[in-house]
Amino acid sequence: MPNWGQVMFQDAASSVMFQLISFHDHALLVLTLVLTVVAYALLALMVNKHVNRYIMEAQTIETVWTILPALILLVLALPSLRILYITDEVSQPSITVKTIGHQWYWSYEYTDFMNVEMDSYMTPTSDLLPGDYRLLEVDNRMVVPMQLEVRMLITAADVIHSWTVPALGVKVDAVPGRLNQIGFTTTQPGIFYGQCSEICGANHSFMPIAVEAINTKSFMKWVSNFNQ
Repeated sequence: MPNWGQVMFQDAASSVMFQLISFHDHALLVLTLVLTVVAYALLALMVNKHVNRYIMEAQTIETVWTILPALILLVLALPSLRILYITDEVSQPSITVKTIGHQWYWSYEYTDFMNVEMDSYMTPTSDLLPGDYRLLEVDNRMVVPMQLEVRMLITAADVIHSWTVPALGVKVDAVPGRLNQIGFTTTQPGIFYGQCSEICGANHSFMPIAVEAINTKSFMKWVSNFNQ
């Protein structure tokens, strides 16, 4: 969950999100170094009074300021491409969950089990219990086993939605007539909240996502008790 006055990302709950935060910090470090050098150069140009009218060219400095930015871009591009391919990789999923975006709620189908499907609506403010989060709590959370790879199949029934859970590093568009896929693995138990991140209509702000990660034994018990 985000905290009041928070300026950084939410705490990572998956390995992909952890790497995204690390790359963000890496990029900020490079950006800080570049801005420091540029600011120092501008300040030096403004305050010094050295003049040499016989220097008409400087191949060395031109070589440096051509090669150095290329190396900096390479330092940023290589880890970025690596994470890009990692986010799109679904190797050996242990469970598959299909989610369908509607106006304005989510449907979940556990395709590995018989008749395990549900609709997930936002809990009205009047029905909230102590400790529940307003506009984020739902009546049926999506339950997944922790430390196992989960494959998400995402689509929509009407307009474009976006299934987004920041703590898991997941953001996938739900497009009518198209089935998008993504995988994630939760590293710890907990409840992770998200919201539709595509402007989908009047109640766009009222279709939250709640993912509950539990251990495998509790998950199988939840599945077995689902239809009872």
